Amino acid sequence: MLAQNKKFVFGILATLFLLNVFVWLAVFNLKPSQVLEVNFFDVGQGDAIFIETPQKQQILIDAGPGPRILEKLAEEMPFWDRTIDLIILTHPETDHMAGFLEVLKKYQVENILWTGVLKDTAEFEEWQKLISEEKEKEGAEIKIARAGLKIIFSGKDAAENYGFIEILHPLENLEGQKMKNVNSSSIVARLVFGENSFLFTGDILKSDEKKILAEGSNIDSDVLKVSHHGSKSSTDEGFVEKVSPKSAVISVGKDNQYGHPHQEVLETLNKYGIDILRTDLLGDVKIISDGKQYEISNI
Repeated sequence: MLAQNKKFVFGILATLFLLNVFVWLAVFNLKPSQVLEVNFFDVGQGDAIFIETPQKQQILIDAGPGPRILEKLAEEMPFWDRTIDLIILTHPETDHMAGFLEVLKKYQVENILWTGVLKDTAEFEEWQKLISEEKEKEGAEIKIARAGLKIIFSGKDAAENYGFIEILHPLENLEGQKMKNVNSSSIVARLVFGENSFLFTGDILKSDEKKILAEGSNIDSDVLKVSHHGSKSSTDEGFVEKVSPKSAVISVGKDNQYGHPHQEVLETLNKYGIDILRTDLLGDVKIISDGKQYEISNI
């Protein structure tokens, strides 16, 4: 009798487990297939932006200051997925680069985009070693960024365009160069998906913003990733006016030693009625676009 009761209880538990699996499968299958997701991860005082296109192509722009990026990726990627289509290192500073050292060890990366700017640190040497291994062992393509490069998101039909990323900065090839201020070498990229657009600015300075404006590049965007964690060295008012974003994301750590974001940057954004989204206050910021409009899903 006791054995029969145990079988009965086990049967009920097994049925509940299967029903739970089916529920989760149903939720997974109901996820919209024609949307773009842009996740601004809360990785402390650093940048990490994870993009998933409608065709499930995955792009990681910067990876934060350490291994926290692995937890964030695990929340957004299926556990069996160990491939990232493209990583973009805007510039080789610790708060943007260090997390990539963990990512490159755990994931197969198919494409790597960076400036080629040199830096004398152990972390940078490890970065060079790991991307070289990724190229030799996994066949990753490594490309040097400069203005004019365009990355197109293609669908099943090669002629079908699901959006693109255009590189606006640096204005010249910086491969093999050393710079006094590495922030000034940052990749600036504009993502366009239908009628929506996002501008990712790395840690560029006001002087770099003015150079981009002088080039006459189209920087008009719905969402601006505020440069350098909201430092007053960036986010010139003229630049903000030209971008004319509806939302601005500031990737910044709680109680950071730099006082980011600086008050004058917040005042500039407020002056233009821009919705400010801070990772130190909100945690991860997820923006979903269907190509016509976007929504901030976790607010």
